[in-house]
Amino acid sequence: CDAVVLGCTEIPLLVNQENSSLPILDSTRLLARAALKEATR
Repeated sequence: CDAVVLGCTEIPLLVNQENSSLPILDSTRLLARAALKEATR
């Protein structure tokens, strides 16, 4: 496994990069960043 996708909005409250040995991909954060990037284009 190369990374962990946190696909539920509550999971990042319990699991984060500090307590995981694998890279974390927070889907909510990624979506928010993409929406902001698109909105400011």
